[in-house]
Amino acid sequence: MFDKTAIPTAASTAREPIRGLPTAVLSTRAVDDDWPYGSLVLVATDIDGHVLLLISTLAQHTRNLLASPRASLLFDGTVGLGERLTGARVTLLGEATQCGDDPHVRARFLGRHRSAAGYADFGDFSFWRLTAQRAHLVAGFGQIDWVERDALIPDFGNISELRSAEMAVVEHMNADHSDAVALYANILCQRPGVGWRLTGVDPEGADMARPGDHCRITFDKPVATAEAARVELVRKVKQARARLSG
Repeated sequence: MFDKTAIPTAASTAREPIRGLPTAVLSTRAVDDDWPYGSLVLVATDIDGHVLLLISTLAQHTRNLLASPRASLLFDGTVGLGERLTGARVTLLGEATQCGDDPHVRARFLGRHRSAAGYADFGDFSFWRLTAQRAHLVAGFGQIDWVERDALIPDFGNISELRSAEMAVVEHMNADHSDAVALYANILCQRPGVGWRLTGVDPEGADMARPGDHCRITFDKPVATAEAARVELVRKVKQARARLSG
């Protein structure tokens, strides 16, 4: 699912499933009886790495969050492995707050989850942001780490220009460079199939999706502007072509 081009740290290993997986198990504190309550939810991330949700006030987990904002999300990166417990899974701890009417949050979430556009404007649904505090990473037997917030959500400097330009970059890549997007997915991420599209660009990489599948490429170095992202996207397609021809 992920493009392996960098030497991983505990923090970068934890960020991979958080950034790349489309679903997670949301655990909240039940408002009725105080028991832990887990539910499967669609997830995306904001450009800075905090997790985004689109949830309904009719759902038990939303009622729980309105009463107590502390929550955790379990990201399971073990799907498809012969030995599931050798894969990475991350429990992210944080506090959930409603995002309000933020067009960028909406664009990032619906870019990843197109089907959610069918109910995003229902009166009971709203976007939420889980502000990360720390994460517990289990990356296989004996590979267990707590990752604190400063490492989990790195400071990439002023990324406001990238945030403003992100959707234009995504639209340009999908409209004019769909062949490059396919190479990212098929070659760098080793995910087969057609119909891949870019859904988001952030300081560390880019996300892609096709019906029923998601993947992510990692940039060789962090970016803070649209031009720097363009350079990295070009670099990644050159890497994919070199791998394909070699």
